[in-house]
Amino acid sequence: MNKPNAMLHGIAYLVLGGGALIMLVPFFWMISTSLMQAGTELSLPPKLLPNPIVWNNYAKVWTEVHFVRYTLNSIGVTVVDLIGTVASCALVAYGLAFFQFRGRNLIFISMLGTMMLPSQITMIPTYFIWKTLGGLDTFYPLVLRSFLGSAFGIFLLHQFFKTLPRELYDAAYVDGANPWKIFYKIYLPLSKPALSALAVFTFISAWNNTLEPLIYLQNKKLYTLPLGLLFLKNEVDNKMTLVMAGAVITVIPVMLVFSFAQKYFIQGIASTGLKG
Repeated sequence: MNKPNAMLHGIAYLVLGGGALIMLVPFFWMISTSLMQAGTELSLPPKLLPNPIVWNNYAKVWTEVHFVRYTLNSIGVTVVDLIGTVASCALVAYGLAFFQFRGRNLIFISMLGTMMLPSQITMIPTYFIWKTLGGLDTFYPLVLRSFLGSAFGIFLLHQFFKTLPRELYDAAYVDGANPWKIFYKIYLPLSKPALSALAVFTFISAWNNTLEPLIYLQNKKLYTLPLGLLFLKNEVDNKMTLVMAGAVITVIPVMLVFSFAQKYFIQGIASTGLKG
């Protein structure tokens, strides 16, 4: 590498490093505030590090503000949503990618068209549908829709399936394997990168979902973590230290999942647009 290129790379790393530090400031402030004594988080001059460290803030949030219940609710909703979305999207994408039938292109285009509709358009009609079905104040509106697939997930997996050789399907079919066996014995194992990417997207979306629980849930025993965090400020008399402790508890699972699945996530995204 010649000297001018080395200097450009050095400048690029410095700029990216500076940007990364700026992005980390809110996380540092959140963690630092969550460990401070109540009433000292807004003191002047501001404290960068808590002194003393108050671990009891997490104990209060975890027990007194019912974050244990909220966490279990979020885990349950997220797991069901994850299973339903990945399974349904994989099945639909497989059918659209490998089977020829009348209206296939129309179905695919219509499905993609739904991605252009803002969620606010369908929010009110969907609410009244669930109200008529008696689904208000239950988890059904949060999880049952996942078993109907999502346009983004179907598109993501469809594009990945199109990169896989059709000859695998034909060879397995000639050997006597039915379409279901070909699906879960051949194409699902080959689709781990795309499935992992969809799983990460689905997990983050379901875990951070605030609007739908806010619309459908009134019973505090059914609150998920984002909804519990939303109302935490009023429940603890504006103690910012407890609010930040709750925020740390809420954000840690997302950071861990993305960190461990980052390799498959990037690989899955990079491989879905290779073939139309």
